[in-house]
Amino acid sequence: MSLVVEHLSKKFGDHIAVEDLSFSIEKPGVFAFLGTNGAGKSTSIRMILGMLSKDSGSVTWNGKPLDIMTEKVGYLAEERGLYPKYNIMEQMYYFASIKGMKKKAATAAIDYLFSRLKIEEYKKKKAEQLSKGNQQKVQLAAALLCNPEIIILDEPLSGLDPVNADLFKSIIREERDSGKYIIMSSHQMETIEEFCEDLVLLHRGKTVMQGNLNDIKRARGRENLTVKADKPIGDIAERCGLTLVEETPNGSSFKVKSEEDAGRMLKEMLDNGINVIKFDLREPSLHELFVEKCGGEVNED
Repeated sequence: MSLVVEHLSKKFGDHIAVEDLSFSIEKPGVFAFLGTNGAGKSTSIRMILGMLSKDSGSVTWNGKPLDIMTEKVGYLAEERGLYPKYNIMEQMYYFASIKGMKKKAATAAIDYLFSRLKIEEYKKKKAEQLSKGNQQKVQLAAALLCNPEIIILDEPLSGLDPVNADLFKSIIREERDSGKYIIMSSHQMETIEEFCEDLVLLHRGKTVMQGNLNDIKRARGRENLTVKADKPIGDIAERCGLTLVEETPNGSSFKVKSEEDAGRMLKEMLDNGINVIKFDLREPSLHELFVEKCGGEVNED
């Protein structure tokens, strides 16, 4: 099975929202769909789901056009969408009916998901009586209700406290491990690195980075160095050709041109009797790649 997006484009008047987006998900797992606010992520997701018409391109699942009315697709939108005045259980049955679920099957799925998300006590309440976090749990349950094969999560952890964020992560892992195809959009780069192997990064509607994250990092090499020592090291770093990025209580961060330069710095520090507390040479983080590709336009929703 595979989800294939080819040459997807969309304009609103003279504004190009998405330009020639292509990617494929060939195996179960979590695929990262990233970009700054306004980069075209939500527009792309809506076109993939058929909620928004596309100017060009195609979206296929197992070689056929994706139809969310006939395929099992779960969607957690960034804009949360419960009906505030209605009973939670009534809404869940309504969402289940849209997916063609019988009441008995829907009840069993709701009971399991509400227990897993620790929200059993809210079944008879109205949505407006729930906190934002608990409303988010209800909407995740709605997205997973039909046991979907394809799951799209748009900022799933936004606004959650650490305990509930960990709960959501555990459920995402369960869905991944059970063979689901998951697209995750998030500004939380550490979460993306935790879950995703492959990604697409959009900036102003265009793809600016794409592929396997580990391969992208490996190609860049270990160019980031953090050093903490018991004496000043600025002169040594300058002699070794390192560029200071920032200084924090946790150490000084440098850009290095080669691992040989970093090794030369370490040797000179030891030769000068400097006690090295921390010496961490690493590949760039996803956060650093994101900022580099998108010009620092990182906004939290």
